[in-house]
Amino acid sequence: MGGGSATLTGSQGSHSTGVVSGYVLKLARQTAGLTQERFAEHLAMDVSTIQGWESGRRPLAAMNAGDFVRLCARVRRLGAPATTGRHLRTALEADLVLSTGITASSGWVDPDLHPLAASVHRKTLTNLITWPFTGHLPPELGMFTSNVPRRGPVPPGPTLGAEARIRFFDHLMTVAERGVHQGEALLRRQAVYLLGFDHRDQVTAWLRQEWQSAGRRPVADVTSLLEARSASVALASAGDPSHLHDFVARTTDSRAELANLNYWAHWIGELGDDQTDDAFMADGDTKAWSGVRLFEHLVNRLAPTSPHLPLNLQTVHTLVASRPALLAGQSAARGALAEALDILTSGEALTRAGRDQVAGLHYALRLADR
Repeated sequence: MGGGSATLTGSQGSHSTGVVSGYVLKLARQTAGLTQERFAEHLAMDVSTIQGWESGRRPLAAMNAGDFVRLCARVRRLGAPATTGRHLRTALEADLVLSTGITASSGWVDPDLHPLAASVHRKTLTNLITWPFTGHLPPELGMFTSNVPRRGPVPPGPTLGAEARIRFFDHLMTVAERGVHQGEALLRRQAVYLLGFDHRDQVTAWLRQEWQSAGRRPVADVTSLLEARSASVALASAGDPSHLHDFVARTTDSRAELANLNYWAHWIGELGDDQTDDAFMADGDTKAWSGVRLFEHLVNRLAPTSPHLPLNLQTVHTLVASRPALLAGQSAARGALAEALDILTSGEALTRAGRDQVAGLHYALRLADR
């Protein structure tokens, strides 16, 4: 599945897409109660420009920075949520990731130019990148509610055609196969994670081979740990959770648990600073983040049907063990955890290790209630 070299402006031609940011702009406009025609009037431009932005045919990323900032300010003043600008900027990042992969297809993009190598992604960005593949509205966009009457059937989210999807995932495979040199670990790891949303049989088979390589090696450092994590999480997303059970069973030492907690803290947004590589996960000083947001996030994901239940449960167990104060004075949080544990206990989704973790969390709840 490998291919030749390519750059962001390679000879294959541009396949820029603005589907994610365009759809976020559409949600903002509808929340403000404006039709495309009324929005165009307020902006003093042709309605075809609005239609081009919202469909992704005319990417918002093609605007100059000043015009984009003014657009964000204008749509907020017209009644869109105050956070619209922030969501649009993150959506532009998501479109850049998609456009880079679609343009390069099976070609290689230098890590210095690749957005997957620029920083460690957070949940907010990843949810937007994968939105065209999952069809699930990112929860971060829940404040957008349409106040415009619907005119016939409309797509529930940003869409990519079959060719664009194949080109994007083919590029991720190229990155995963070729990105094995020093300085390419972050690029490769984040590509492997995103491959979990490609359900082609050959990709699932490749992910299994990746697990055989990364998942069976001794966890010597953060890089090897995260390679195994990405492969097992991607397989779980693709419908094969067995390797995630194996990964969790192999990462119960304090170093691996620390790296896992730091990763989650960054993922959920508890760490304020952006991270340009994975080295921060080995930091033993975790006082910079409280764990409150992470705790709430994970408790809501302890469903028996979750493909990532083993990892979520292990992380909750480790988090509460390291921060027992999370259960003190938070009756709503304790109640949500107790309810989730009861549901898990009554079903058959737990392994023996999972039942031990549930028992430990039940004990922590009893201590908190004293």
